[in-house]
Amino acid sequence: MSEPVVLVVDDEEGIRESLSDIFRDEGYAVITAASAEEAVKTLKEQAVDLVMLDVWLQGMDGIEALGEIRGLHSDLPVIMISGHGNIEMAVKATRMGAYDFLEKPLSLDRIVLSARRALERKRLETENKALRETLSRKSRLIGRTPGMQALMEQIKMAAPSSSRVLVYGESGTGKELVAKLLHDLSPRAKMPFVEVNCAAIPQELIESELFGHEKGSFTGAFEQKKGKLELADSGTLFLDEIGDMSLTTQSKLLRAIETQEFQRVGGSKNIKVDLRVIAATNKDLREEAKKGAFREDLYFRLSVIPITIPPLRERKEDIRLLARHFLEAIASEYGRPAKVMTEEAVECLFKADWPGNVRELRNTIERLVIMVPSEVIEARHLFSSELGRQDYFMLSALKDARDAFERDYLLRKLGENGWNISKTAEAVGIERSNLHRKIKAYGINMP
Repeated sequence: MSEPVVLVVDDEEGIRESLSDIFRDEGYAVITAASAEEAVKTLKEQAVDLVMLDVWLQGMDGIEALGEIRGLHSDLPVIMISGHGNIEMAVKATRMGAYDFLEKPLSLDRIVLSARRALERKRLETENKALRETLSRKSRLIGRTPGMQALMEQIKMAAPSSSRVLVYGESGTGKELVAKLLHDLSPRAKMPFVEVNCAAIPQELIESELFGHEKGSFTGAFEQKKGKLELADSGTLFLDEIGDMSLTTQSKLLRAIETQEFQRVGGSKNIKVDLRVIAATNKDLREEAKKGAFREDLYFRLSVIPITIPPLRERKEDIRLLARHFLEAIASEYGRPAKVMTEEAVECLFKADWPGNVRELRNTIERLVIMVPSEVIEARHLFSSELGRQDYFMLSALKDARDAFERDYLLRKLGENGWNISKTAEAVGIERSNLHRKIKAYGINMP
């Protein structure tokens, strides 16, 4: 990681030199400026991590310069320095965005501590910004088909309300993403989004997970614990795979939804909450209710606004967009250059059934990004044994299927013969030179 760059702005040469020595001893790179005008010019031309800015300067003073700097780089930390400052000036500088206000004579320890804290805050803000951008990219619905456009419109209409939503969709279609979008576009967006996977939690623990428990309420309850309903107060509670919840828990959940009130396991105090409930399932809850496997009254409570996500096989025109999105996102995630897919490879994606829906497609693209050494992903790569997938029947042309099989066959034989060219050529009954040509043509990487 490169050393932080500090810009020291002071019209006294002795101060500039002293501060420069201090920061260099701390391992920072230092740039100096004798005036605010020179500092502003420097900031337009060079990247800086921290500014030490004197208040009393000839020409443009430090307060004016602070305004200029904030206009250029709103996230750049600025520490103000004053030989005879006052509270009013310190308050003004802080309101304008200064990180700290130091008075001369300067304390070495105070300078170093303030600089470290300012740089740490800048680092955290940069990381948080990057994280928010990453989450924003991940929290996007990709698709232009009529089904996806209708879904997006439903989300926009349902999000601003506090009505309960029941999201239907096969496994891998993106039910959690839809729930998160409903939350992010709602007035509760800045409040908690709390998820409970009803299928992943053992039935004997789900009530404690939902409602919390008091200390000593059961074996292993060594301390009081808040439940998901309490944690989601003022925000959104997302109940994923609600169809797998036991009837007993459904009954208690129904009461909590109706009254927005519940008790912790082993407790007697009523806890009131204000939350929005979004549930999701891959089951037909109406049919489950008819069979007695799901409470009908809970179904009607949850299904105020039903939203259905189309499976990938019904929106295959979106596969191209999804593949491009995943190629870019996954390459960025792993810090690699983005790969591209040939048209023939995309055609192969169109022909697949994708029973695992968008999740399966994403996993396939991730596997290709990691395992394919070249920058271009070809159709043969989708059926390489390196990727754990050998469905040659997806290829439309006989030549492509034959090439894909031959590549896999040679890979297997090379491995069996210790990657020895002569032994492999003899084993498969071809000339050594011919095997060399095929290895090069198929892009096989020899260890």
